[in-house]
Amino acid sequence: MKIKQLYIAAIALLGTGTFAQQANAQLLEEKGKFTHADTLRGMLTPLRTCYDINYYHLDVKFDIDKKFISGSNQFKFTATQDFTKLQFDLFDNLKIEKVVYKGKEVPFTRDGNAAFVTFPQTISKGSKDEFTVYYSGNPTIAKNAPWDGGVVFKKDSLGKPFVATACEGVGASIWWPNKDHLADEVDSMMISISVPKGLKDVSNGRLRKVTQLKDGYTRFDWFVANPINNYDVVANIADYVHFSDTYMGEKGKLNLDYWVLPTSLEKAKKQFGANVKPMLKAFEHWFGPYPFYEDSYKLVETPHLGMEHQSATAYGNKYLNGYLGYDMSGTGWGAKWDYIIVHESGHEWFGNNITGKDLADMWVHESFTCYSESLFIEDNWGKAAGQEYNFGLRKGISNDSPIVGIYNVNKEGSGDMYPKGAVVLNMVRTIINDDEKWRNILRGLNKTFYHQTVTYDDITGYISKESGMDLTAVFDQYLHYKTLPVLEFAKSQDNRLICRWVAEAKDFKMPIRVKVKGGEYKFITPGNSFTPVDLAGATKDNIEIDTLNYYVGMLID
Repeated sequence: MKIKQLYIAAIALLGTGTFAQQANAQLLEEKGKFTHADTLRGMLTPLRTCYDINYYHLDVKFDIDKKFISGSNQFKFTATQDFTKLQFDLFDNLKIEKVVYKGKEVPFTRDGNAAFVTFPQTISKGSKDEFTVYYSGNPTIAKNAPWDGGVVFKKDSLGKPFVATACEGVGASIWWPNKDHLADEVDSMMISISVPKGLKDVSNGRLRKVTQLKDGYTRFDWFVANPINNYDVVANIADYVHFSDTYMGEKGKLNLDYWVLPTSLEKAKKQFGANVKPMLKAFEHWFGPYPFYEDSYKLVETPHLGMEHQSATAYGNKYLNGYLGYDMSGTGWGAKWDYIIVHESGHEWFGNNITGKDLADMWVHESFTCYSESLFIEDNWGKAAGQEYNFGLRKGISNDSPIVGIYNVNKEGSGDMYPKGAVVLNMVRTIINDDEKWRNILRGLNKTFYHQTVTYDDITGYISKESGMDLTAVFDQYLHYKTLPVLEFAKSQDNRLICRWVAEAKDFKMPIRVKVKGGEYKFITPGNSFTPVDLAGATKDNIEIDTLNYYVGMLID
């Protein structure tokens, strides 16, 4: 999730004159300065690719009074090559007590937030093996979750502990040891969280066992049967109450479990009841079956606004419609449903089912999920309503930097990946001009890349292939450049109306709908040199372009 706060500020849509100036400007991306630590965190080196994670057992005790955690994580893996040394990750404010391999401690070194283990003999390619990391310390406390990472230690209205983890972007190694890179999702996982007696932990997957420990703590064992990315793994600790429901979806009965504070119970029953099933109906229609039937669907009340924690969606929207009562689009449509339930649940398909291999491609998570909001509206109030909402999102676009981030240094792109990404996907739908084909593409993405990590080329290439249209330059322009393409009209020497695209992307050529005032829209496909406008009666005084469904600049000379 991590909705950028600049997005909430609803920055005004730029005028077309600014578009023209932008289109003629050079791309000036501020690369920033990246450190050795950024590379250790973001790069897939041989010390990371040498092993494929199969299973984790994370076992952590929370001493809430001291804001202290201690425990272990078992790494089970398959060797992808012969090796004697590997890297895992854990923030350096947490102490590695020991690393155990075949019952014995093995040496390790640290380089900031990265740790390197040396094994006593070569681990052979294809072999399955394991080691366990024991650790402890005071984890980073999140100052303003979910935008900054760490652990949230708060109290509920009755003064009882209200604790949660949230670590998108900064990485799961801020509170537990793992191979902290999006490209390698663990296949399954046991999450054991021990909390002071009288409290409950709610984590991902299904609750396997509750054990009363002798030291006054209670351990909750949650098992995740599906692949899960590191930042989705969560601990939520409070004096929770539980209620449940079921949904008959495309793959049968889906368990719906809700964990909330006792004081929220009646509000939660009303708000969750009004939003969850319509959301599931809409998203299964557009994207295919909910991807984690085996692990159930959960909403968990948290002391922060929300996050897409797989099968345990964090909810802190105060049981209000909109985004804390605010309509992100300014159209009225965003005030009819609970933003956090719909948006964060949309991530179950884009972000959790389909996960980018590098944080630079976080747009795969956020653009599609932001776009899912308008599809939810369309499913409930009709296509015109969805299109109006999508158009309204433009006021949150800043065109400040490219949507795609910088690879191999754990750097995501512009916050425009939310509203601009959603607008661009809606525009691609308009270009394809076949709603059923578009729906099949969205469903096909979730089927083809089911429980997989993906690249930019995987997603954009699939859409081009399945649409039968080469959209390479379209995605390139809107995702790799901050400026908008400008459709420039002029009059030829023989007084005919001519047009061209002005864009940075190589060979940019995008179909666009135009019409003569009072007429019907027709597709034309300009290139980067002037060609006649194939529209009878069109002049520079009466030409109109579809700016509801397209996000472009227009310049009439």
